[in-house]
Amino acid sequence: MKKQLPLEFLYQIFSLIIAVLLVHAIYVSIVRPNASAVLEQQALLINQDPDYVPERNSYVIIQDMEQEACFILMLWVISLMGLKSVQVLREKRMMDLELIPRNQGTSILPQDSREYARPIEALSQQDQALLLPRTLLTALHRFRSTANIQDVSSAIRSICESESERLDSELSMVRYIAWAIPSIGFLGTVRGIGQALGQAHQAVQGDIAGVTQSLGVAFNSTFVALLISILIMFLMHQLQLAQERSVLKAENYCDDRLIRYLQV
Repeated sequence: MKKQLPLEFLYQIFSLIIAVLLVHAIYVSIVRPNASAVLEQQALLINQDPDYVPERNSYVIIQDMEQEACFILMLWVISLMGLKSVQVLREKRMMDLELIPRNQGTSILPQDSREYARPIEALSQQDQALLLPRTLLTALHRFRSTANIQDVSSAIRSICESESERLDSELSMVRYIAWAIPSIGFLGTVRGIGQALGQAHQAVQGDIAGVTQSLGVAFNSTFVALLISILIMFLMHQLQLAQERSVLKAENYCDDRLIRYLQV
């Protein structure tokens, strides 16, 4: 487990850098040039026809720096959840293996624990670090040393509960980003309203173009941030549900394949 922590940290750093570079490149090359062209065309049509009502354009809605920051965080948190999803899939594939053979009618005695532990110990270190192999090895070693089925059941339950707490704590970064994205949108709202108030004297003189553009910044940033936050919260809850099911299946695997066959 100690070897995985630096790798996961490096993954977080590099995924953030890639998200920043990718989103900024898209904004510089596609979003902002198209948004500027749309705004220029709308300004020309307004000058030609005072009754012209500009249509909402996607490039204009997402053009500001707050929306860019929200998209960067969205890609970053999706990459973090993607890594967690891969780990869940690895746990799921592990449960398809016959780590404990299905021998109907065969009891497992304390002296048999070493024999049943050998196939699990033959797995790679990465596979042994997964929840199911760790739980089975701990249970077999506990049964061999104590010859107490209740102790084995308690050990399995303790490991699964600890795993649930660990998985929940590792989602704290995802929760923080899901909270930070609407906050960034609200910052855009404050900035836009501040700019609009700073141009109030122009509105008094009859020029409301600057005020409306600033108010557009204010409301567009919050709109985009809330949509992204809804998407992230949905994905996070799906990931959390998959993790909880994985832990529950591991505990049921131990009950069905090991505990029911233990005999003192």
